[in-house]
Amino acid sequence: MARTRPKSNTTTPTPVIDPVGDITGGVDTHLDFHVAAAKDSLGRLLGTQTFPATQAGYTALLAWLTHFGPLALVGVEGTGSYGAGLTTYLTGQGVHVVEVNRPNRQKRRRTGKSDPQDAINAASAALAGEDTATPKLRHGPVESIRVLREARHHLVKARTAAINTLKSLLVTAPTALREQLSAASTATLVADCAALPGPGLPPARPGTPDRAQASQHLATQLRDSGEGLRLALGELARAIQFYDQRLSELDTTLSALVAQTAPRTTALYGLGTDTTGQLLTTVGEHPDRLHSQAAFACLTGVAPVDASSGKHEHHRLSRAGDRQANAALYRVVIVRLAHHQPTRAYLAARLRPGTKMTKKHLIRCLKRYLAREIYPRLMADLAALHDPQPTT
Repeated sequence: MARTRPKSNTTTPTPVIDPVGDITGGVDTHLDFHVAAAKDSLGRLLGTQTFPATQAGYTALLAWLTHFGPLALVGVEGTGSYGAGLTTYLTGQGVHVVEVNRPNRQKRRRTGKSDPQDAINAASAALAGEDTATPKLRHGPVESIRVLREARHHLVKARTAAINTLKSLLVTAPTALREQLSAASTATLVADCAALPGPGLPPARPGTPDRAQASQHLATQLRDSGEGLRLALGELARAIQFYDQRLSELDTTLSALVAQTAPRTTALYGLGTDTTGQLLTTVGEHPDRLHSQAAFACLTGVAPVDASSGKHEHHRLSRAGDRQANAALYRVVIVRLAHHQPTRAYLAARLRPGTKMTKKHLIRCLKRYLAREIYPRLMADLAALHDPQPTT
């Protein structure tokens, strides 16, 4: 949990020693401040210090690390949240930054839990090479796709909640009104509720005599529960229509942005705006974060895990990786099983009588094949973002 200020002194006193070799830093990030630790090449702690999470604080943190000696790399916790600003600044200054995961529970129980200790653990993980992941870049078209998808997700949730509330209000509505609004589809129901005649809300400008008078008149009308229900249904329906309009415009923008960012990936059968946008969000804009298609399979959770025992050879489904990306690959496979003839032929050939294959297992195989097919095209699209005219 982020705190607004550190609970202890900003600096932890350490013995004065002469650093040996390059310096490795570690940073425990928070909302309003970051705690940094420095170690030399022998793993000896040189000190810890707290800095504000501002542009001036980032500059002071980098100056504090470099005053010990040449800086080799910095391990940062939370590069995608509280440490995003610091990661962007350090990367822009040419510092090698690695993303550090939180240590496991057993190690935290042995060493204790504090902000300086977390920073020391981050530096130790970076120095030992336990964490080597390159942080995602927080700028460019892929970041735009991520934030737009996040906004769309919240709009969809708000729209669904409004529809559920509208339908629940109809359950206890008077019989005549409920029969009047017994529409076959949700779209028709929303349109009918939005067109309900009833009292209108008072003018939007507060503090005016017209608004006060309109509010009194509206309160008198709403003494009838039927009028209050009509007003509630109309407001919910108009809110749903507003969400529909915003989602339609957002989908159009996302479709154009994804198609422009990843034209090779979207050209594959079954990959649309939603699935390609999710894969771009998972991978990030830096093409060097994934060194092979096997790493991409691990990231998307489709790499088979050996579960053999004795004479029995068996592989099970990996449950690691980004589950949202795994779900995107699953949706593509389901679309291909319904409409893609080569995929349908593969399934029919592998499900011949007498074989031990199941459809569930073959879907896993298809997801792994799909990851192998997507990887080179996705990497080419990401490379084209940094080199618009790549050489042949």
